[in-house]
Amino acid sequence: MEGSEELESSLLTKPWASVCFGESAFLAKVCFRDTGYILLISDLSSVWYESADAEAVGQRSKELNKRLTVHVSSFLHHLCDLMSPLMAGQLDTTTSFSCHHTAGGLSLHVKSMLSGLPFYWKFHCCPAPVEMVSRHLVRPLIRMSLALQYQVQKLTFLLLQKDAEIEDYRENGATLSRDRLQTEPFQEAVFQQNFMAESLPQICGVAEGQAFASALQQLYTAVTQQEAKQSRKRQHSGEELQDTEGPTPAAETTGHPHPPPPSQEDETASSSEGTTPASSPAQKLRLPVAKAKPKKAKGLFS
Repeated sequence: MEGSEELESSLLTKPWASVCFGESAFLAKVCFRDTGYILLISDLSSVWYESADAEAVGQRSKELNKRLTVHVSSFLHHLCDLMSPLMAGQLDTTTSFSCHHTAGGLSLHVKSMLSGLPFYWKFHCCPAPVEMVSRHLVRPLIRMSLALQYQVQKLTFLLLQKDAEIEDYRENGATLSRDRLQTEPFQEAVFQQNFMAESLPQICGVAEGQAFASALQQLYTAVTQQEAKQSRKRQHSGEELQDTEGPTPAAETTGHPHPPPPSQEDETASSSEGTTPASSPAQKLRLPVAKAKPKKAKGLFS
């Protein structure tokens, strides 16, 4: 049976989606399985979650839908079908969602139809633990920012190479056939200054809840997939290490019950190994700044 930890691991690689309930905007992610579901939702001020197994889903479905006699797995599949359009930003007029703040939590209400009968569901979310918030939000955001920073550095380097290539063409007599294609050499400092003064205020002015739109969802998924892959690798390595380490054999009663003391040569060797300097920490990855080699190509600008 898939436990809550496995459900959360499956939830990790699900991207955050922007959802709205009335005038309130949220970020949410959810994962459904035949054995239960887990929901994570945030208004960028607080983070709530609910993890429910099949038994809890069955009990709640009896309380909320007394006229429906459907197997628990059917309830879970129906809930998944109802939540999928919401997470994709698609409106379904046959389903309504509403949220209500409770004492220390958040309640999400769903109204729909199932087998021709009214279907009701309530997600009872409580505050998410710090580790869950860090795993699903903080750490991925930090890795995403590092990935985007490296991407900008690489694009800057490519722009400088292109400028060097274009200048080489001009020095060898090439000319543009269309003046509108002419560009100014890229200046990183000027670009950064303009970005901070013009683009950044617009980005920060975007309504809350739009933080994971379009391509950023793909980047989030890629980052969390790498984390999940590394986590499985560490777990697998730990299991192998535990298997290879057996119980320490007891000392034989015959002969020497204790190993002989180390000789002077052994102590000298151990001392020299202990004084070996530790390797220096990894340096920050920097892109090389090299001028592109001159290329002579005729007719590219003619």
